[in-house]
Amino acid sequence: MRTQRRTSHIIRELNLVPLIDVLLVVLFFYMIISPMMSRGLDVNLPRSEANTIKSEDRIVITVTRAQEVFVEKERVNVAKLGGILSAIRKRKPQVNVYLRADRNAPYGAVVQVMDVVKRAGIDRLGMVTEAAGGESGK
Repeated sequence: MRTQRRTSHIIRELNLVPLIDVLLVVLFFYMIISPMMSRGLDVNLPRSEANTIKSEDRIVITVTRAQEVFVEKERVNVAKLGGILSAIRKRKPQVNVYLRADRNAPYGAVVQVMDVVKRAGIDRLGMVTEAAGGESGK
């Protein structure tokens, strides 16, 4: 009877295929999630050719299609908005307020927020629009 001899040899190479698979999955996940993280609130802005808002001391107020009001990504009640803006104005008298309103937001909701801003004593109010190329101006 013949005996078979098994030769066991140690694999001396590192198999990189599973590592590359895992890295590709992580890269794919990052590519899918990263645009959602930087976007913030989803607001469909009107378009404008002149889009020159400079980065300075500013407050951004967002009005969504569902008439929700946000001050710097924090949801607030319209009734409390005046007090919040008055407190900010006391700290920064020359504060600029930029209003980001969804183009499908009711006109009355946008005007109501603009009225609250004016009653808070802030006269520097700007509207944020989407550039003709598609990026929102800030």
